[in-house]
Amino acid sequence: MKIGIVGGTGDIGEGMALRLSPKYDVIVGSREEIKAVATCDTCRETLQVQGMQCSLVGASNQQAVDEADIIVLAIPFKHVTPTLKTLTGFEGKIVVTPVNPIERTAYFYYAPPPEGSAAMMIKGMLPESTTVCAAFNNIAANKWKMLDEELDYSVAVCCDDDGAKHKVMDIVNSVSSLRAYDGGPLAAASIVESVTPLLLNIARFNRMRDVGVRFV
Repeated sequence: MKIGIVGGTGDIGEGMALRLSPKYDVIVGSREEIKAVATCDTCRETLQVQGMQCSLVGASNQQAVDEADIIVLAIPFKHVTPTLKTLTGFEGKIVVTPVNPIERTAYFYYAPPPEGSAAMMIKGMLPESTTVCAAFNNIAANKWKMLDEELDYSVAVCCDDDGAKHKVMDIVNSVSSLRAYDGGPLAAASIVESVTPLLLNIARFNRMRDVGVRFV
């Protein structure tokens, strides 16, 4: 299975590449292919120090979409619309969105688009044959790159297609100590996305770091 990461040179994208590439063929995409290649080189060196082999290729965002079976949108909410407008070839593919529409004043708050969630907005922007799944929304960006630490969190996966949902849940369960849970249809993604500003506020006001979700 090939996993393409659109925006793979950011903190979350690079961290996901580190965590996923020992088990999957990962294509790291970027607006600038040279940056994607450099990120892959850095990830490869990091994993070699850990005694791990990986499968990583740096490419443009368009190549990541074209060559992957599953595409992760590892981009901030404000970049979703301009990025997707430049890309084609999503037909028949699974798109995973960890995107959270968040604003900040004296605190973090959920600021969804008119569609109700980032996930539903993304679904409306992509071809009808594309299956969108929301996943990985509540994992702190810093944690992805800390390979010496277990990712011991629960991950809700929201999707309208059971087959695609279980494929994404299998990927979740393959990463560190993450555990996937069926979060319902894509329309429920707003609930999952809105948890992230809560976690950020708890971390900030209680002087904590990397607060996450765990179902027990």
